[in-house]
Amino acid sequence: MKILFLDIETAPNTAYVWGLFDQNISHDQVEQSSYILCWAAKWLGESKMHFSSVHSNKMLRLIHNLLDEADIVVHYNGVKFDIPTLNKEFIKHNMLPPSPYKQVDLLQVCRRAFRFESNKLISVAKALDIGAKLDKHGFELWVGCMRGDKKSWKYMEKYNRMDVTLLERLYHRLLPWIPRHPNITSAEQRLACPKCGSNRTQRRGTMVAKWLEYARYQCQACGGWFRGNKAARTTKAERGVNI
Repeated sequence: MKILFLDIETAPNTAYVWGLFDQNISHDQVEQSSYILCWAAKWLGESKMHFSSVHSNKMLRLIHNLLDEADIVVHYNGVKFDIPTLNKEFIKHNMLPPSPYKQVDLLQVCRRAFRFESNKLISVAKALDIGAKLDKHGFELWVGCMRGDKKSWKYMEKYNRMDVTLLERLYHRLLPWIPRHPNITSAEQRLACPKCGSNRTQRRGTMVAKWLEYARYQCQACGGWFRGNKAARTTKAERGVNI
């Protein structure tokens, strides 16, 4: 299976306003809608980092091709932001959907499994000591890119690429904690960890589903837990025995 790490950066909406606090902005006040400035992506197991921006007329086609190849896409808040934003641009440019892929949103994992003081990527990365995001340089960085400033664009590319680097590091750290990770060994017959694919597994007790009991395993590579594919036996409830 091919796993793609992805992060996008977008320009803000541009609008005419009469005030700075508690404004209700109508559609008529919007001068320019938000759009994708750039994206960075890389494949699990490969060192090459892909990057493209609005400076290329192939920006959307390139990321569409990567998504079309991917079996799993890993992102941070991508379920609500990155993927819908990309889909909006695809349909606006008369592009068909890429082939279906599974999504792993690490923000959702952090919110469900832990209680960090903040679930922002910069805070989680710091708490887990896996690296640091680059300083955004404030809103001026985005304004500079929208105006075509070369220094701003050079830093934006570096910033975007670093986010994907952190994303991959965080993925490896969180992997055993991801409860519904897509099974990367579903097409294989051997016993292996469905999260990382390792066959270094250890049987550790059993787990009970509604009617069936399964062997339980822990991966000795990533630390994740999983159950065997075949039921070890039926439960007492299924056999009609009072418990």
